[in-house]
Amino acid sequence: MNKILKLMLIAFLAFGVFACGEKKLTEEDLKEAEATLFNEDQTVNEAVAPSVAKKYIRFVEQNPDDPAAPSRLYNAMEIYVLLKDADNSIKTCDKLVEMYPNSKWTPRGLYILGSYVYEDQLKDLDKAREIYEQIIRDYPDCEMIESVQASLKYLGWSTEDIMSDIMMSQMEVEEGEW
Repeated sequence: MNKILKLMLIAFLAFGVFACGEKKLTEEDLKEAEATLFNEDQTVNEAVAPSVAKKYIRFVEQNPDDPAAPSRLYNAMEIYVLLKDADNSIKTCDKLVEMYPNSKWTPRGLYILGSYVYEDQLKDLDKAREIYEQIIRDYPDCEMIESVQASLKYLGWSTEDIMSDIMMSQMEVEEGEW
């Protein structure tokens, strides 16, 4: 009889744990996590950063209709970009585009994906071009459209070549004013 009671108690506790699931995250939980994100010298605390990004994502999964959800996915993506974690950066941006295609955070996320992940980290200029063209096509009125167009124009150029082109363009404008 004692064994049956123990088994029932264990089963009940196990059921309770699974029924309750994960604790629902709040904005306060995210603020506490954010407080650990940077070291005293303002560098990213790489030991805790992945867990903070996962908390952002879990918050969104638990609260998909929360007005802050798109920005939280964007925050998670920023962390993964800082950590140079291309796979998770891409997955998080894909989730942002899929869940919140009309959010102001979506073209921002795509731009970071194109410039920092595909262009800088992965050196995949074709994919970066595809992302920039997607932003121009799908978000022509976004606040960073000029930066996207410039990134597309200068895709694959060295910093020196970009600076030279800008200086030449500026000289042509100044000459035209005479």
